[in-house]
Amino acid sequence: MQLAARIRQIPPSATLALNAKANQLKAQGVDVVNFGVGEPDFDTPENIREAAIRAIQEGFTRYTPVGGIPELKDAVIQKFQEDYQLSYKPSEILVSCGGKHGLYNLFQVMFDPGDEVIIPAPFWVSYVPMALLAEAKPVVVPTQEANDFKLTVAELKASLTPRTKTLVLNSPSNPTGGVYTPKELEALGQVALEKGLYIISDDIYDKILFDGARFTNIAMLAPELKARTFVLNGVSKTYAMTGWRIGYLAGPEDGIQAATNLQSQSTSNPTSIAQKAAVEALNGPQDAVAAMVAEFAWRRDDILKRSLDIPGVTCTKPGGAFYLFPNFSAYYDRLKVGPDQKGSQVLADYLLEEAKLAAVPGVEFGEDRCLRFSYATSRERIATGLTRIKEALAKL
Repeated sequence: MQLAARIRQIPPSATLALNAKANQLKAQGVDVVNFGVGEPDFDTPENIREAAIRAIQEGFTRYTPVGGIPELKDAVIQKFQEDYQLSYKPSEILVSCGGKHGLYNLFQVMFDPGDEVIIPAPFWVSYVPMALLAEAKPVVVPTQEANDFKLTVAELKASLTPRTKTLVLNSPSNPTGGVYTPKELEALGQVALEKGLYIISDDIYDKILFDGARFTNIAMLAPELKARTFVLNGVSKTYAMTGWRIGYLAGPEDGIQAATNLQSQSTSNPTSIAQKAAVEALNGPQDAVAAMVAEFAWRRDDILKRSLDIPGVTCTKPGGAFYLFPNFSAYYDRLKVGPDQKGSQVLADYLLEEAKLAAVPGVEFGEDRCLRFSYATSRERIATGLTRIKEALAKL
């Protein structure tokens, strides 16, 4: 059949495709080290699982309000107030079927055809397709490894046009783990206010921070910025709840209500049982989160050291999330990358074949010199994986 033009321009998720290929090899008995998927390797904490079981036993299995149950909205509001001193009303909160769903809803209601959205690269792989599906124009702005791949004021100003409507910021970052400082955000926020931009702040890794860092997003810096910022978060990464599919948006009421109306015509409410589990995640004990973050910090140090021990590899030090984004471009000449090929894709294919190591090519994130490693896996698998990479590269 002839598919719609808007969907023909959208590639499948490279991360999920890579994970599927790695799993296929595993099913054939091949020992594959998978650095591909961005999913905590911990179980959802027991108190959260028990809350879901109670919801089932109590018959909480029917439709709920489209935008989330009041109890969960209250928990989200309390989180924002206690953690970040941001105040929201229930009408300024939307609970969706995962953070990705929340962002999709927002992109659909924010943009008219031709509106421009600034997306700093490296970027999470779904931002560009979401913009295209909304008929907006994604303006990808390359950033520099020397600046930890963070957008500068000069880069932002150079990308502005009369059609620019929105800036997307993701901190801690997927794929780099980079974390914006309050000073950096303040400078970007000043430009946004001067130019009348809206800001989408993707904070899904807000609790996964290292080295004593404290989280800051742009909405926290001034009431004027909060009034123009949509904040995206969820329970997937912080509480190892990727499969539960609960994300939430906070922001200006008219945008949130429009996104809620859109959701009412697509998925309706998020799963009732998962919403009850999310209430417990936000309101319950946070000890498991601290333990997971401490383990991620150890792994960050280990995988960074092992990567930098490989000749020719450079890498910024992640301040959060659970990703490493090392630069392997020194090896591309040895791989004999063809004119129609991308170096990171050729290297990823080589490592999967030669080292039985799965990693996502950086080109999928807008930076071809790098690969993305997820260290949401065991210490042993990290050690094995980096040993295999080093040995495979030495054969080139």
